[in-house]
This record gives sequence, C-alpha cells and structure tokens, in this order.
Amino acid sequence: MSGVFSGDDVGVGEDIGTEGRAGGRTRRSPGASGRTAEAVAPADDARGPEPGAVPREAEPAVPAPLRGFDAAGGLAALRGLLDRPLTSYYLLLSCAGLLLLIGLTMVFSATSVKDYAEDGDASASVTKQAIFAVIGIGAFWVCQRLPASTYRSLGRPLLFASIALLVVLNLLVAYARLTHQLSAGFGPVEARLNWLFVGGIQLQPSELAKFAMVLWGAHLVARKGAALGWWRELATPLFPVVGLLFVLVGYNDTGTMLCLLALVVGLLWAAGVRMRVFGALATAGLVGIGLLVAVASLGAGSGERGEENYRFARLAMFFNPPDPETCKLDGCLQFYQGRLAIEHGGWFGVGLGKGSLKWDWLPEAHNDFIFAIIAEELGVIGCVVVLSLFAVLAYTGFRIARRVDDPFRRLAATAVTTWLVSQAVINIGGVVGLLPITGLPLPFISDGGSALVVTLAGIGMLASFARAEPDAARALHARPPARWVRLVWAPLPPLPGRRRRPATPPAGRGSVPRSRERRHDDQAAPRGVRQDRSRRGTASERRR
Repeated sequence: MSGVFSGDDVGVGEDIGTEGRAGGRTRRSPGASGRTAEAVAPADDARGPEPGAVPREAEPAVPAPLRGFDAAGGLAALRGLLDRPLTSYYLLLSCAGLLLLIGLTMVFSATSVKDYAEDGDASASVTKQAIFAVIGIGAFWVCQRLPASTYRSLGRPLLFASIALLVVLNLLVAYARLTHQLSAGFGPVEARLNWLFVGGIQLQPSELAKFAMVLWGAHLVARKGAALGWWRELATPLFPVVGLLFVLVGYNDTGTMLCLLALVVGLLWAAGVRMRVFGALATAGLVGIGLLVAVASLGAGSGERGEENYRFARLAMFFNPPDPETCKLDGCLQFYQGRLAIEHGGWFGVGLGKGSLKWDWLPEAHNDFIFAIIAEELGVIGCVVVLSLFAVLAYTGFRIARRVDDPFRRLAATAVTTWLVSQAVINIGGVVGLLPITGLPLPFISDGGSALVVTLAGIGMLASFARAEPDAARALHARPPARWVRLVWAPLPPLPGRRRRPATPPAGRGSVPRSRERRHDDQAAPRGVRQDRSRRGTASERRR
C-alpha cells in the first residue's frame, strides 16, 4: 500500500489522530487538503457543548452545484465539442441527414392523399423522391471524395453545359409560346417552363447552373486574387457571364435568379471586394428585377400575353396585402390557404399526416408551400426544429469557409452556404409573409429530383472541404481509418502546408556558377590583362 498513498495522505491521517487526542486543536500539515478540517469537525461536536454556552440553531444545508451542469460548465463542454478537429464534418452530416429525413416524411404526408385519389397509390410521389434521394446520396459520396483540383477543372465544363441547356430550354419554351402550346419538343428533347425532358429523364438546368456558378466563380475569383480591386477584372469575364445567367434563368424563374444573385454576392463578399461594387451590383440587380417583372406581361415565366402580370401582382400583394375574405377564392388563394395552415397548426400541430389543407386546398403543398404543411401538422415546434437545422447548416458552412486555408475552398464553401441558406430564407419568408412569393422550393424538403440531387452534391463538396481543414487533416493522418473505410467512404485529405523540397545541388556546384569560376590551368589569362577580342580582317571581309 506504500505505492498508493502519498506522503500528504499519511500526514493527514496522523493529524486527525492527534486532534482527537489533543482536545480538538486544529493542526494540519502543510500538505494536507481542505478535507482535513471537515473530517475534524465531527470530533469536536462529539464532545458536546461547553458548559454555559448558548446552543446554536442548525443552519440549512446548501447543496453545492453539480459539477459540469452549471452554465459555465455547459459552455465549456460545448466549446470543447466545437474545438474537436472533425466537428464541422459531423455537424454537416447530421443536419443534412435530418433535413433529408424530414423532407421525405413531409413529401409523403403532403402527397399521399392526392396520389391515392388520382392513381390509387399513396406512395407514388415519395417513392420517386426516395429514388432521387438515393441518386443524391451517390452524388454526395462522389463529391466528398474529390480534391479541390478536380472541382477547379470541373467549373468551366459545367458552366458551358448549363448555359447550353438553358439556351435550349428558352428557345423551346419561346417556340411553345408562339405556337400557343404548353410544351415544345425537338426529337427526344421536350421543354416545359423550367424543365427539360431528355428521353424521359426530367432535368432542371437552373439547378445545375447554381453548382456550376459556384465552381467557376470560386476558381475565377481565387485566381484573380487582389486584382479584383480593379473594375476591369470584374467586368471580364465575371459580370458578363453572371448577366447572361440572370437573363437565361430569370426569364422563366425569378426565384432561382434571386438565389443566383445571393450566391454571387456571397462569393464577392468572401473575396473582400469593396463596398462600392456591392452598391453597383444592387443597383443593377434592382433594375434587372424590374425588367423581369415587366416582361411577365409579354409571356415570361407563367404569364400570358394580355393577362394580368402575376409577378407584379405578387409584389403588390406583399406591399399592400388585400382582405383575405375578398380574394381567398380568386387572386390570393395560395396566400390565404398558407396563412390558414399556419394558424390551424398552433404550437404543437394537429399531428403528422392529419392536416386538412393538403386535400387539394393549398396549391403546390408538396413543393413551394411545404413549410405550411409542416406548420399545420407539426406546429411551431416543428418549424423551430427545421429553422434550427438550417441555422446549424449555415454555421457549419461558414465555419468550414473560415477554417480552410485554400482560397478556392474558402470561396466555394461560402458560395454554397449562401446559396442553400438564401434559398431557404426566400422560401420560408414567402410562406409566412415576410417576403414576396417567388415559387422557390425549400432545400432538402420540397418535392423535386434535380434540386435534391444538386443540393446533396453541394453538401458533398462541403464535406470534402471539412475533411481538408488543417486540424481535421492532421487528425485523420495521425489516426488513419482502416483501408477498406478509405476505399469505401473517403480517402485521406492532403496534409496542410506540405511543399516540395528543393532538389539537392550537385556536389561540385558552389555558390558561384561554374561558368564564372576562375580557371586555374595554364590557359587562364593573367589578372589585369584583357584578352584581345578585336575582330580580325577588314569590314568587307567580315561582311562576306
């Protein structure tokens, strides 16, 4: 037992015994702890009160706060969890996985009644969405395995492909409007408003344009670096390409155009561009939005020539809301039914699957207004959970952008996070009445295959960047996972700060190049004597 107890412990035991024999005098050794006096106190009380002393009332015992459960301990524990190397990676996987699970559940709840009434299969829409979710998880798996150099090289091809698809879509839609048709096709390609159908596969080129803009814009801005302070560097080729995308996307889909605008603003903000650039960008954006609202009277988007401008009607409804009783069955049906769903839900909702407004009362309940179904069936608590998950996603994305050391990764992470968060804000703000209705889907949750696949691909790129954080990369290399885990899930990221070592100079090379070394043989010219470098012969002979 001599190896267990220290010298201080032995002193404490001796002092306790001495105090018991010496009449209660407190005497502690220098190494004794504060527990010695507490152990002596019962020995003093055992002798009873002194004669003539007034008895004292017992003081109520005050329980000491539990260690680790007070406010300071909780904050310290949370700070310790956030300081771990792979916290960004696990936070990203957790919030994205929960949002995807909530999305599949709510798509089934919002579409089961209508699918059963039309086709007799209540799970038709959720099955299709689950197939796209599996494809999106595959895209996530591929994207988290790719290095930053691959993303840099993919930016330009994806941008050209998205622009080509948008041009084909707009040409076919314009032809359909001229011929007074709902859709137009050319061979296996068919266009309908915002979607292209290629051989039975439904695509939305505007979703691909978001991801392409992230990759190409981050690579361009990272390559220009400090030269972005000059207007001519921004004008070639960033602003022309952005303007082209705004026209091609915004003509049919104003909400996606606003999302692209937020993406570009986040990209330039992360690059540290001067505020005057944002002022000019805001002015140009407002002018462009005004033009896109005006062309809706000519047939842009869902509008029709000669009919009411639906985009202007949405703006007017937002700035001057009408009386719901006068327009609930005509001009503001979706606006009115969305508010009614939120009011019907209350704090805890009516229960999952028990909502009534999805019985074909609320237009686009499975897509643009799925947040209203969440509010009706899950109540305020469900809405707070969804908002909290998007807040965690925003924190994690900007945390990754702040921690990575590569400029391209920092810019791309900021752009992807701005894209997803701004899209969620625009959708939820339109549902609850804080923003105009734009018809933009809610990421992870709304029904839509192309949007879900591209969103999960963006999350996969963020996961790749999270593993490339300096602390995360060092931790993964310090304790590498098994080989089969690296093959199946993701390879090890490169270590930060690794540079190629310079080549070892040859043995005979000194500080002076060999061509300038002095010759020590007999052919060396004596010091101070200049060799004859004059050209021999006459000028005519030299010309010959």
